[in-house]
Amino acid sequence: MLSPSCTMACSRTCSRILGLSLGTAALFAAGANVALLFPNWDVTYLLRGLIGRHAMLGSGLWGGGLMVLTAATLISVMGWRYCCFSKSVPCLSLLTALFSSGLALLGALICFITSGVALKDGPFCMFDVSFFNQTQAWKYGYPFKDMHNRNYLYDHSLWNSVCREPSKAVVWHVSFFSTLLCISLFQLLLVVIHFINSFLGLFCSLCEKQ
Repeated sequence: MLSPSCTMACSRTCSRILGLSLGTAALFAAGANVALLFPNWDVTYLLRGLIGRHAMLGSGLWGGGLMVLTAATLISVMGWRYCCFSKSVPCLSLLTALFSSGLALLGALICFITSGVALKDGPFCMFDVSFFNQTQAWKYGYPFKDMHNRNYLYDHSLWNSVCREPSKAVVWHVSFFSTLLCISLFQLLLVVIHFINSFLGLFCSLCEKQ
């Protein structure tokens, strides 16, 4: 059976790994959101204001990115026990663990929900209105949002026949928002592990003192 001191050492090592993993995931989330602002790596769409609201919301930048990165830094600091955490009281460690978990949870959850809604609504692109009615006109919008009878995520024949500009708008949209969805789900899993790990560390810390 592992002693409390040994378990605490394992808990600190786990915090270091979790902090590094969350920080890396946050950087990837930020990168995926940046890519969504430049369809086909073309800056003109952003300058003309032709970027969808889900990408412009930037949940991968400030939610799954900055908020999670801040929490990851706190988790890493707790793992290495630098500065005030080296001899911190259990209550301070618990409060820090709760704050970092809550911050990462909120950021990842916002990114997860936004990405899910974005995939449901589809990309913002220029499409032919006559595809849906008899009016010949081109406009920017969300052509798949009100398409209740067909799901564009499964019907790949719509990917190149509806959106005219940017080229491969659907592929770009689905690829990066799916990436954000997976990253945020991974972040949520790491937060749960961190929460459990923090309570184990606190419990062993109390046992060692007794």
